[in-house]
Parts: sequence; C-alpha cells; structure tokens
Amino acid sequence: METKERRVLVIGLDDSSHSFYALEWTLDHFFVAPITSPFKLVIVHARPTSSSVLGFAGAGFPDIVTLAEADLKKTAARIVDKAKAMCNAKSVDDVKVDVSEGDPRNIICDAVEKHHASILVVGSHGYGTLKRVVLGSVSDYCAHHAHCSVLIVKKPKAKH
Repeated sequence: METKERRVLVIGLDDSSHSFYALEWTLDHFFVAPITSPFKLVIVHARPTSSSVLGFAGAGFPDIVTLAEADLKKTAARIVDKAKAMCNAKSVDDVKVDVSEGDPRNIICDAVEKHHASILVVGSHGYGTLKRVVLGSVSDYCAHHAHCSVLIVKKPKAKH
C-alpha cells in the first residue's frame, strides 16, 4: 500500500489576538475531526532580538540585555504553550513548532522554504495604509515573497 506524504501548512504566530484567531481559524477549517487533514501543521514564531527591543539603550547595560532576553524567552514559551493547547483542544497532535530569533518576515518565509510548505497562513492586524508603511506588514511581505500560496486571515471587527 502506498503511503502519501501529507503536505505542509505553515502558520506564522505572534502574541497578538489576530494571530491566535488565525490559528483557531486554521484549525477549524483545515484540521476538522474526524477527517484526517491532508496537512502537517508547522507553527512558526519569530522571537525578536533583544537589540531590536532595546535599541541602543541596552548596549552599555548588560544586565538590561540579560533581563530583556529572559523576558523574550518567557513570552515565546507562553505563545508556544498557548498554541499547543489550542491544537490539543482540537485533537491536532502532529504539530511541529519552530521558534527562531529575528525579523518575522524573514523567519516565516525561510520556514516555508525549510519545510517545503504548500500553504502559509498568517493573521492580519488590520493596519491602515499609513501604519503598514511605517510599521511594515508581515502578511503583505509574505504574500509577495513566500514561495507558496498565502492565506491571510482577518479577525472580524467587533460590532458595537
């Protein structure tokens, strides 16, 4: 009997509610029990470098850099734990988690290449044009640079 290798779905995850909504949406649409998903799930988190968080302020203060580094590692661990708990709650057990340090745009696109992903899922913060220009848009970058199909999941706006 022939064994068909499952395709890879990579999802980029940060600490935002938009990102966790994208994970929840992905689990609900691509990993519906009892149907076996055709995808293997890879969750990618790009942990910022301490220098990107502190800038020049931390250069002369090694204690601050050490504290910032410890805080960034705790945050990454919390994000990974929350993502794994969401996957377990949906009975998705075959999950690989990659945490790398650096710019999320590059980390996510590199993960697509590394895992030979068929699809990339990212959340959208819903920034307007000006904020996207100033802050940069990870989803926009990935849509233009990832070598696979990209699905951008938007969190519905709260109704007042």
